[in-house]
Amino acid sequence: MKSIVKPLLVSLCLIGSMAVHAQEIASPALANVVEKQLGVKPQRIVKTPYLGGLYEVYAGGELFYTDEKGSAFLVGGSLIDGKTLRNITAEQKLALLPLQDALKRVNGNGGGGKRTLITFEDPNCGYCKKLTKELAGMKDATIYTFLVPMLSEDSLVKSKKIWCAPDRLKAFDDWMIHGKAPSGSDSCANPLERNSQLAQSMGVSGTPAIIFPNGRLAPGYIPLDKIEKMLK
Repeated sequence: MKSIVKPLLVSLCLIGSMAVHAQEIASPALANVVEKQLGVKPQRIVKTPYLGGLYEVYAGGELFYTDEKGSAFLVGGSLIDGKTLRNITAEQKLALLPLQDALKRVNGNGGGGKRTLITFEDPNCGYCKKLTKELAGMKDATIYTFLVPMLSEDSLVKSKKIWCAPDRLKAFDDWMIHGKAPSGSDSCANPLERNSQLAQSMGVSGTPAIIFPNGRLAPGYIPLDKIEKMLK
């Protein structure tokens, strides 16, 4: 088991190294077992109300489940609430993303968490521009956009200037929607390398890409009417 799980966790450690979250360790004893058995120090352990006290562990960038003794590990699966059918694992994974590295758009009342989308976009991607126009008009939603310059050196320059702008979202919309190229400094500290690593670790190989609240990754451009259907 150790020889199988440890490489998986290590290979996914990119997300964990980029996210900044308060550490919550519900069971120090279990933390010691996980670190000893898997070779990865847990960043978070919480006790769930499921299956008589199942523990949710966040370590090495991965969410997995175990009992209080660490006698077995459930890795790579999703925990589904039996009554509401909520994908608890997907919700937690989204909550653990380094959203401070993304542009944040809040439309209307923000959607109360049920209409939150994560996008990965390149500023020189034509379909990303089309998607941005759609999402800018979306009703009651929150959109987090990770800039991932994949297409060219100019994509990197534009991403840096957008991130360094006093109003990042305005600079992004000015370019993506109105065609006004970002200007000003491109020398501020930026998360672009982290964003590229995050995209790679999540299986994003092109832009645009969208992650829905249930954790589903959808590659490519999707029109707004279809996005609305998928949210339901």
